[in-house]
This record gives sequence, C-alpha cells and structure tokens, in this order.
Amino acid sequence: MKRLLLATIAAISSLSAQLPAYQLYEIGGKSIDFDQLVAAAARADVVLFGELHNNAIAHWLELELAKALEEELGQRLVMGGEMFETDGQLLMDEYLSGLVAESYFEKEAKLWNNYATDYKPLVVLAKDKGLPFVCTNIPRRYAGMVAKNGLESLDHLEKAAKGLICPLPLVVDPDLPGYKALHAMGMGGHGSGENLMNAQAIKDATMAHHILANRDKDQVFLHVNGAYHSNNHEGIVWYLLQKNPKLRIITISTIESSNPQVLDEGHHSLADFIVNIDEDVTKTY
Repeated sequence: MKRLLLATIAAISSLSAQLPAYQLYEIGGKSIDFDQLVAAAARADVVLFGELHNNAIAHWLELELAKALEEELGQRLVMGGEMFETDGQLLMDEYLSGLVAESYFEKEAKLWNNYATDYKPLVVLAKDKGLPFVCTNIPRRYAGMVAKNGLESLDHLEKAAKGLICPLPLVVDPDLPGYKALHAMGMGGHGSGENLMNAQAIKDATMAHHILANRDKDQVFLHVNGAYHSNNHEGIVWYLLQKNPKLRIITISTIESSNPQVLDEGHHSLADFIVNIDEDVTKTY
C-alpha cells in the first residue's frame, strides 16, 4: 500500500511538472520563484499588481502575495485596489472595523460582479488581520464626465466631490505610449481621443494620489489594478513618481500565453515582474 501511495504521488508530481499553470519572471526575462517575488515586494514602498481582471491564477497570486507580506510585515502592510471607488471608503472602513455587517457592506458598496470570487478574499484578509484597505479609484461618474466632456467638466464639482479625486488641474503627458495609444483609439471613431486619454489619466492620477495619501513612510502598499494602469512603468507609476521620485515601486504584470515556460522577448520589460499564465486557465467570468 505504501509503495502504491508513493507511486501515485510521484505520478501526480510528474504530471504537475509537465503542466505548469504559470511561471514568474523578473524584468529581462529570467525566471524566478515566488519567494523571490515576496522578498522584493517586502522591500518596496509600493507594489502595483497589474492583473487580468478575469484570470483565476492572477487573483490567487494576489492573495498569496498579500498573505506572505502580512506574515513578513504585519501592520506595516496596507492594501487597496482599483476595483473600489473613493466614495466608498467610509463604508469600507465601517465594514473592516466591524461597525456594519458584511451583508450591508456587500449590498450598499459598488462592488464589481466578480467581487465574491476575486476580491473578497483580499478584503476579508484585511479585516481579519486589522489592516487598512484603501478605495483608490475615481468614482466612475466623474471619469465618465471626463470621457464625455473633457477635464474642464470637473471644474464644476463641489469641493467635497473634488476631494474624491486627485488634485486639479491634472497634468497629462500625451507622449506616454499608453496614453498615445488611447488617443489614437479615440481618433479612430470611438469618441474624442483626447477625452479618452484624459479619462484614463484621471483614473491613474487618482489612484496614485490615494496610494500616497494613505501610506506612511515605513509601510508597504500592495495595490491591485488592471495591468494597463501600470504596464511599462506608466500610468499610476508615472503619477507616483511625479510626487515622489525616490519612491521604491515594484510593478507586476500578468500575461497569458500558450507556454508559460517561455516569455516572449517583447514582454521582457513590461514590468519588474511578469506572471506568464497558461491561456487555458479557467476564467472567473
């Protein structure tokens, strides 16, 4: 019986080795392991985990990284995410502190449809460990205003509303490749190119602003966002460095491919760390 059990374990281990779901790489294309990623993240000021919103492995790795950092840093860890808008911070704080029940939080918060499977584990971890979880993204109604009517439309907001976004006026660098691509997309018939670019920029700037506003100098802020917001060290990264050029920022990007064991050279500089995931991995929606 013991021989059979050992043989079964060996067979499963062999199959797992042949079917890796993902592989981690550092900038430049060298493969690394999870412990190396954790060690680097623990030394950073801000960690931007750029995910694919529907990728199960990406969400699992976010949670595992958060757990590992909490074990390493304790109360020095702060978490936050693009999926939570700044006007929901009071409700988030009330839930995390136990003032309101989970049922009220989930009913009244503007949660993404995949919250229960993909983001709830992070929020619950923060609650269980007594950690802050920061709602960083601009309320979507204000981003919609910019997309439709331009940045100038934000000037008409009340003072309290402006407190939910980054300080105005917003400086946008239209030469950043990511923004230039959005501008071109708009010019291609999808609306105003400039407005589309600026709507993205106001999201990036607001997330950067609330990351900095909610982090003490000895803390590590683990932020979850769509990969486009931090790929190629643009977006959120650019705005963070405008405020603090000495900030130690680590970016993680998620990609999918037919072979996680090979990282295409075009992705070598996408981020400080790249998660290459098998494209056949189950999607969460």
